[in-house]
Amino acid sequence: MPDLFLAMMKEEWRIHSTIFGSLGFALFPAVVAFFAFLGSLTLPLFRDALPYAAVALLAQILFLLMGVMVGSFGLMGREFMNRRFGQASLVAYASRSLPVSERRIFAAFLVKDTVYYILLYVLPFAVGFAAATPFISLDPAWGPLAFVSLTLAFLMGLSIVCFLSTLYAHSVRLLTGTVVVLGVLALAALRLGAITVSTVLPPYAFFLDPGPGPLALALLLILVPSAVSVLFVTVEYPDRTKRFNNSLDPLAERLRALGSAHFIAKDALDLLRSEGGAGKVIFSFLLPIGLIWVCLQVLIRFIPGIDPLVVFAVLLGVISATIYNWLTEFDSFTSYAFLPVEVSEVIDSKLKSYALLGLLPVAVLALAATSGGAGAFLPALAAYLSVSAYTLAVTVYLTGLHPNVMLYSAGVFLRYLLAISPALLLLIFASILDPAYAFGSLLLIVPAALLLSRGRTKWQAWEMPGY
Repeated sequence: MPDLFLAMMKEEWRIHSTIFGSLGFALFPAVVAFFAFLGSLTLPLFRDALPYAAVALLAQILFLLMGVMVGSFGLMGREFMNRRFGQASLVAYASRSLPVSERRIFAAFLVKDTVYYILLYVLPFAVGFAAATPFISLDPAWGPLAFVSLTLAFLMGLSIVCFLSTLYAHSVRLLTGTVVVLGVLALAALRLGAITVSTVLPPYAFFLDPGPGPLALALLLILVPSAVSVLFVTVEYPDRTKRFNNSLDPLAERLRALGSAHFIAKDALDLLRSEGGAGKVIFSFLLPIGLIWVCLQVLIRFIPGIDPLVVFAVLLGVISATIYNWLTEFDSFTSYAFLPVEVSEVIDSKLKSYALLGLLPVAVLALAATSGGAGAFLPALAAYLSVSAYTLAVTVYLTGLHPNVMLYSAGVFLRYLLAISPALLLLIFASILDPAYAFGSLLLIVPAALLLSRGRTKWQAWEMPGY
């Protein structure tokens, strides 16, 4: 096991450092620590409006979502290996050619992901927060406590999604049935008043009041799903012959008015015919925004007068950028290299596909408006459209067709945060004063258009390194 773990750690480092260079990737945790330090220094400024307990809850949810994203390996397994890393020999598939069991490989994979991403995200965040505690009159002991609780939140997200991914690898019906049962139980517990933030998120309860009870519950929610995942894991996906009718031309004909019709049709067919289909976009989109909406309902209690719909729209605009990540996840420009196609054409087609899929967030925003705050729907819609366009433009300009890997470069990630954060914070705080100020977000359309224009030119001559 130690040899397998070390091999996987080296492999993870090799893949990322090949793209960015060793220094560029090694500095990524330093960027996370730096921004955690700066963010912690601002906590006293907003203490009256945003109590420390609410900030802690936000941090816990953030790292829970991070664990969810890391744990989705099983959901993407076959495609991620074959379509993106088909030319690489990954240790995760060693059971096909070596006398190593799938369980042993997957157990090592879980341990590797745990250690790797804790070092990449959780530890730097906790170090940044701990370094700021002397300057904001907080007990330095909160630093180690934050590290432990955030690690538990991260591992909860990772283990639960690994469990669901394992169910998916065996049977879609089994996954669907499990999700339905869990949903019914959650609704029943909610009606009975048995669900609280502390019971749903025990790492948060542990941070507020360290004790054996919350710690034991958190470890139970981590170890049980992880054990089940390891016992029933399968990375040997059965070969299946799939046959489809020729839908490219008929679909492109329907999309002709949009231009780039065949590219958009290809994106749609890739998405629908890939493992998980459109459910992957929904899964990576609806789960985060669902948690954000619940979080905002909690924050209302701490910040009187806040309009959750506008704040939700701003965060929705940022989260919706993950749709662009899915559109580019398994597509590489090298597959177009022998065709008379330019990078700018492919980027344009991705943008149009993104615009079509952007109808889903608009529907979600309208649904959220029906639960309260319908009077703020128009400024919230303006905020969503502007933030979504601006975030997408920054993503395209900095990462081109490879956002899923380029954002792990320290320099790229730093520029991304510097470009996004000030505008978002200004918009959120302005909307707290008056939701109508959200109309000011329409000013972001101008820099968004400029960034998209420059991004198309910038990535025309760039070629992604091999692994």
